[in-house]
Amino acid sequence: MPAKRPPVPLSRERIIEAALHIADSQGLRRLTMRRLGDALQVEAMAIYHHLPRGKEALMDALAEHVTAVHVEQGPSWQETAKAWCRACRELLREHPGVLALALTKPPKGATTIAISEQTEQLADGGLADAAEAVRTMRAFVFGSVAVEVQQSGWADPEVDEWVRRDERADMDFERGLEALLKGLQT
Repeated sequence: MPAKRPPVPLSRERIIEAALHIADSQGLRRLTMRRLGDALQVEAMAIYHHLPRGKEALMDALAEHVTAVHVEQGPSWQETAKAWCRACRELLREHPGVLALALTKPPKGATTIAISEQTEQLADGGLADAAEAVRTMRAFVFGSVAVEVQQSGWADPEVDEWVRRDERADMDFERGLEALLKGLQT
């Protein structure tokens, strides 16, 4: 008889990873603490040891996971802004199931720190109103990903496989990003 493997220890990171998988494959509405516990092979109550506020803490953690983006400072504020916008877009596109949380949850924790870091990087790069620029960039990226996910068929139950990569969406994003950066220069 083969030896039984010990269970993988439960951690906040493992919980978030499993929750992201459920939300991305089945939708946010199907993410319940019971379903998450089943996916992790634990009783749902065990999750509360890592997320004491339960589902509300889980939703906050998921939103934070997809919005707390950090990039290295580039040689100019424009390069830093491009790097941040592209990294943020990729992270949001990887997890369309929690896009609604990213759009509706106010920034907390690591996201607040990331926003402050972005503001400092742009200011250090010479951009006059860096805080306003960060708000504008976030609106552009979140909006463009929302449109992209909407057009991809991700949430349509009639679509068997949604398109994660769309060259037209990539071109639209880059064109919009260039226009945004030109606007921020004035």
